[in-house]
Amino acid sequence: MSDLTLLSLPIMAAIVGWFTNWLAIKMSFYPVQFIGVGMLGWQGVIPRKAEKMAHICIDRTLQQFGDLNAVYQKLEPQRIVEQVISQVTPRLDEYIDEVMYEIQPVLWDNLPLFLRNRIYQWAREQLPSRVEDLVEDFGDDLDDLVDLKALLSRELKKHPDLMNRIFQTAGAVELQSVINRGAIIGGILGAALIPLWTRYPEPWLLPVGGFAIGFLTNWIAINLIFAPVRPRRFLFWKIQGLFLRRQPEISDVWAKLVADDLITVEKVADAMLNGRHGDRTRAIIQKHLRPLLDNSVVMKLTAQVTVGMTGYTELKKAMNQKAVLATRDVFSDPAFNRERAPVVAGVLSSQMRALGPSEFQDILRPAFREEELQLMIVGGVFGALAGLIQYVSLVHLSF
Repeated sequence: MSDLTLLSLPIMAAIVGWFTNWLAIKMSFYPVQFIGVGMLGWQGVIPRKAEKMAHICIDRTLQQFGDLNAVYQKLEPQRIVEQVISQVTPRLDEYIDEVMYEIQPVLWDNLPLFLRNRIYQWAREQLPSRVEDLVEDFGDDLDDLVDLKALLSRELKKHPDLMNRIFQTAGAVELQSVINRGAIIGGILGAALIPLWTRYPEPWLLPVGGFAIGFLTNWIAINLIFAPVRPRRFLFWKIQGLFLRRQPEISDVWAKLVADDLITVEKVADAMLNGRHGDRTRAIIQKHLRPLLDNSVVMKLTAQVTVGMTGYTELKKAMNQKAVLATRDVFSDPAFNRERAPVVAGVLSSQMRALGPSEFQDILRPAFREEELQLMIVGGVFGALAGLIQYVSLVHLSF
């Protein structure tokens, strides 16, 4: 058998190593949705485990930081107050009109203009202090009002590709490095087959060897990402898991994408209003709105005389509902969300950077660990197929 023929063994093994690593990476991300029937099928590891990884990440970062209330303080509550006032004040008369036309349209149309203007003016004067107290109350109770894990689960179900985007952006360099190293590792393992094939040219050797190469290159690829956990010296090199080695950069990218797409001010506000603690949120809003009517004897008497006691109760209920809708409008402002996102990202990033290597690995590794064997077996099957093709080619060439 010629040297050129033998040289094809490490070349083919390098191709197998490169391809199986590329395939393992792709199978980690795709398909985003499950494709198959029953138990037969596949969904990318990361989309399938997105919720689990996001929950672990939030647990780790908030555990380091304290709680969601502490994060809220970083958002500068006074800036939130200013945002609410700036958004609500120009529309306050409109909100009052909408409430009154809903409860007592005929009365509101016939109410003297000076009295209507007095109601507008009173509401404008009271709004800043009401909003300040409301924002302070929300800050004190935010941990109890927002189920952050439920928020993440909901968003990741709606956008299962989000976690893919986070990993692909944060780890683009590392993932490509893993694929390229697959070729090197495969070539080395393929070269080890040359003396075995020369001495034992058995039909089974190349398919079995191909399976071993595909299996091992995938195993090495996954471990290159996460191990060793801490830097170690090997001859002249310092080695560490590829993701762990770039913990600061990956933390920054991860935090930015989470803050931009998952934990936005708008989505947290929506979770407060419409989540499982929404009733409590509405009660807090109502508590701070009630003085708009009750603290003014003139306003209270005027309202009770014009709409009656039952109508007065309905008026307060309608005001509360309108406040909930107004809150949603206030925090859906894209400019405000963009402005606050770096604050959230800064909190998450600083805490992810502060994690020890083992804790940082625990955010990512558990999801992969459950799927590693399947990824390695798939790599082995493709390696065995390549070995079988190579065996047929070598036998054919030998004739």
